[in-house]
Amino acid sequence: MIYRYVVTLIFLAASFLPAMAQKDSISLNSVIEKTGKLSSARPVEKVYLHFDKPYYAVDDTIWFKAYVTDNYRQPTPLSKIVYVEIMNSRDSLVDNLKLPIANGMAYGNIALNELKYRQDNYHIRAYTRWMSNFDAGYFFTKSIPVGNAIDRETSSHVTYSKTGSGKNERISLRVVYKDPDGNPQANKRVTWEVVSTLDDIAKGKSNTDANGAMTISFVNSKGTDLTGASIVAFIDLGNKKTAGRTFSLKPVLGKTDVQFFPEGGELLAGVRSKVAVKAVGATGTGMGFTGTVTDNAGTVLANISSQHAGMGLFVVTPEADKTYKADITFANGTKETVDLPKVQANGLSIGVNNTDADNLSIKLSASPAFFQANKGKFFYIIAQSVNTICFAAQTALKEQVYSATIPKNKFPTGVVQFTLMSSSGVPISERLVFVQHNDQLTMGLNSDKPSYGVRQKVKLTVTAKNKTAPVEGHFSVSVIDESKVLVDEDNETTILSSLLLTSDLKGYVEKPNYYFSKINDKTEADLDLLMLTQGYRRFSYADVVANRYPQVAFLPEQGIELTGTLRSLNGMPLKGGNVRLLIPDKYFSASAVSDPEGRFKFSNLVFPDSAKVVISAKNNYNAKNMMVMMEGQTYPAIPKNQPYPDEVVNIDSTLNTYLKNSKKQFNSMHVLKEVIVRGEKQAPKIDHSAYPSLTGLSNMPDHLMTSDRFKGCSNMFLCLQSSIPGVTYDNNYFYVTRDYNAGKKVPMQLFVTGMPVDANYLNSVLPTDVESVEVFLRDDLGLVSSQYQANGIIVINSKKKPTGTKISLAELQDLLPQPGVVNMTPKGYNFTREFYSPKYDVPKPVGLDLRSTIYWNPRVVTDKTGATSLEFYNADGKGSYRAVIEGLDKDGNLGRFIYRYKVQ
Repeated sequence: MIYRYVVTLIFLAASFLPAMAQKDSISLNSVIEKTGKLSSARPVEKVYLHFDKPYYAVDDTIWFKAYVTDNYRQPTPLSKIVYVEIMNSRDSLVDNLKLPIANGMAYGNIALNELKYRQDNYHIRAYTRWMSNFDAGYFFTKSIPVGNAIDRETSSHVTYSKTGSGKNERISLRVVYKDPDGNPQANKRVTWEVVSTLDDIAKGKSNTDANGAMTISFVNSKGTDLTGASIVAFIDLGNKKTAGRTFSLKPVLGKTDVQFFPEGGELLAGVRSKVAVKAVGATGTGMGFTGTVTDNAGTVLANISSQHAGMGLFVVTPEADKTYKADITFANGTKETVDLPKVQANGLSIGVNNTDADNLSIKLSASPAFFQANKGKFFYIIAQSVNTICFAAQTALKEQVYSATIPKNKFPTGVVQFTLMSSSGVPISERLVFVQHNDQLTMGLNSDKPSYGVRQKVKLTVTAKNKTAPVEGHFSVSVIDESKVLVDEDNETTILSSLLLTSDLKGYVEKPNYYFSKINDKTEADLDLLMLTQGYRRFSYADVVANRYPQVAFLPEQGIELTGTLRSLNGMPLKGGNVRLLIPDKYFSASAVSDPEGRFKFSNLVFPDSAKVVISAKNNYNAKNMMVMMEGQTYPAIPKNQPYPDEVVNIDSTLNTYLKNSKKQFNSMHVLKEVIVRGEKQAPKIDHSAYPSLTGLSNMPDHLMTSDRFKGCSNMFLCLQSSIPGVTYDNNYFYVTRDYNAGKKVPMQLFVTGMPVDANYLNSVLPTDVESVEVFLRDDLGLVSSQYQANGIIVINSKKKPTGTKISLAELQDLLPQPGVVNMTPKGYNFTREFYSPKYDVPKPVGLDLRSTIYWNPRVVTDKTGATSLEFYNADGKGSYRAVIEGLDKDGNLGRFIYRYKVQ
């Protein structure tokens, strides 16, 4: 059990430390004690999501399981709610899920329906409310490409280039268009425009050549900031058909960057040091290179080259008063000269050799000047993993170079931070190390047959052991058809790469599973390079010593909580007021009493998303003179224009195999949709005469969306952001797309049942209450637009009683505002569907079964014997099926295993 193991090490490390007596010093015991208090007061939570596959198509469903753990990778006892959000490439929130956590786990799914999703790179992040007190860099994040196979009239492949700089910078894109069969879209007219929120930049038109290729090229002569800009291109396919593609400029806006990382943090005069090099290209991923390191006299000191993901290593003994540079040649032939960090005359650094299987070799190296000035003084070496000190020692500086060994069994598997600290508690030098014990659970998946036929029943036996002892654990299993879903195993995000590595590092880690899929001397050396180049800042020792803890604004959630304030009509808080909560659909009620500040809360609630909730103070004397004010929930800000190096630039070509299968799968559904549209009943007649605010508005909108379009929609605001034809959503406003792209940034005006509202009001509109949405890209008479200084109108019409139906007095009263009563639809738990796995008990074909995810089960539990079994049926695809199981036991031991079987 990891928890007891680490705590015992802390006790042993502390018990043999002598007392300190240096001036302005702090004892090592005190540092250990303060760090322990921080770990207790601000415990770490981590979230990992296991997905059924690495990418999707529009109209697919994303299936996932959330594992939420504490410092020791055990299922968290703190939080009972996890949030999962999905953003598009423009950093707009598309979906947000609120899921209950049970035993450190939660299950969910995201339906990628046409109403909200398009072909794009989507970014998923997951966190608990407790985690939002700290750096959002430690949230779980993952980029997932989504292709469009439904309306796949053309595919495109783009490459970028850039020349010049400043106002002479020229950006060029070479785009190749192909039809669904892979043939060139030759001699087709393409119109394009550079779209930015700041300025009109460039537009043009051209024809594709015989190979379906054309070039888009422009000069940013105004020097406009192109952050967030993209190129929108439309290709004329003939027969009045066009296809649009959006090409982000992110891949060409970034700059090649080379950084040097001396082990321990600084280049020290006279100290032989390892120096790591990291080179990244414009997209933020590693870039191959070769080069030489020279001093200011031109003497070559080292030849350097990348060994993995743009990272390399060399050794140098720098001299005082000398400068150093590197002449780099990148894999694409470009060259750059980069200065190394300045040599420091005074300093002490820590180095670690991690090549031995059982021990870490620690080396302290002082520059000559530092050694003379600090000879005999005490220093501390502290090693911690996930806020827990596993090793601590003090040493006197008696030699310029000092070495020692530390057994690796003092540390758990994972990232370990070594800190060299002065006796006054000031960090001097740091080094990250990854300790790999290969002590994960031994997992097994075995099938009852070596190979199967299509639609044949499969029985898998699951086994889980900790060394040789069976374990009870919680796991998730995904089975995919590898002929349809091509997987880059090195680039996968797994429970091992996430909870052991990336969750403790700040910044992007390229191909994280490379370090775990095939562990050998090469991958271990590359992992040590990663430790030299990556940042780790879960806490600052300076803050620990000064007893400065991160501020806490949110406590761990134990359930849904609604809070508010009871006030009199003049705004004064009311003490001792009775407040009642009702959830009519669930026949649930609860009571609360306001405190001296008028505050009240309802805790540990359980209700689904979009449930109607009533908060009432009507049971009080003089209730008509009371008002209830509810507090909304805040969410972590969505970072804007963040680099996502793992975005897929060419979704069409990268997901080509998958999208071809999805096209076949969706064809029958697409035909059905067209039949339904032809037989659809006539949309209700629109009449604005009842609403003075809409006087003069035409009854013929440019687009009319009926209630059928919003089936399956849980949040009207989110659904409208990505579903209104001819409309663009940006930063809480809706715009007419053609005017927005042309630089005219005048927002549209929103109306709900004739009432002018802002975009946030849409959060309170239930999709089930919507009759239709009218979209006016132009207000012909201009009466409404001029009154509200808007460009375009969106009208949301609520469902009405049938003509001739009398409304009761009670219904009329319900429509009127009531004193002391609030009707609301707070964010509740999202409903999680069950994965459908067809049963072919009788081998009689009924249509084609082209599923790519054959089986998904997030609730796999092994018993006391460490075993369980699973049953499902194959689809019609032949070839290799890939089964992946991931999970953990109650002690925080992780496990992952891949099994393949053949379908013939």
